[in-house]
Amino acid sequence: MKSITVHGIEKETEKLINARAKSAGASVNKTVKELITKALGMDKATNDHRDEFLDLFGVWTEADEKQFRKAVKDLEVVHPEDWK
Repeated sequence: MKSITVHGIEKETEKLINARAKSAGASVNKTVKELITKALGMDKATNDHRDEFLDLFGVWTEADEKQFRKAVKDLEVVHPEDWK
């Protein structure tokens, strides 16, 4: 694996990286590699937000679907006067 040197990292960035590494009990090198992986969208766990929406998931019964379709029925009608 190739090594990369990054010049001119700001003090605040360095402090945050060091603090993150320390809190994770990891090396700075490992921490930087994880940050780069996440920033590039290569971390599968970062891209999977399904758990954040579990309260919205479910299955409709036929009665639920019928009630929904009835509630939005008037939204399917196009009134020409609205387009003038």
